[in-house]
Amino acid sequence: MAAAAQPKPETPIADPWLRVEPLPCLLTIEISVPGFTVADLVHLERGRIIASRWTVGQDVPLRINGELIAWSEFEVVQNRLAVRLTELA
Repeated sequence: MAAAAQPKPETPIADPWLRVEPLPCLLTIEISVPGFTVADLVHLERGRIIASRWTVGQDVPLRINGELIAWSEFEVVQNRLAVRLTELA
């Protein structure tokens, strides 16, 4: 009687990140706006400026799917607002 075929072991992936790299995630950068009220929210409109207490050079939290992963700072790169990682969490 012939032996039952054994399942072939999976070939290991050279880079385990290859499976998860395409998965979507939500990246958020938080700037606190103390004193912001529901009334302020109701009056939001295009072009309105909202003052914050953030200052240039102050690190802001960078989160992936709600989890803090790093601290970052804002900078302008070719007329675009960008964030530079300053410290991993």
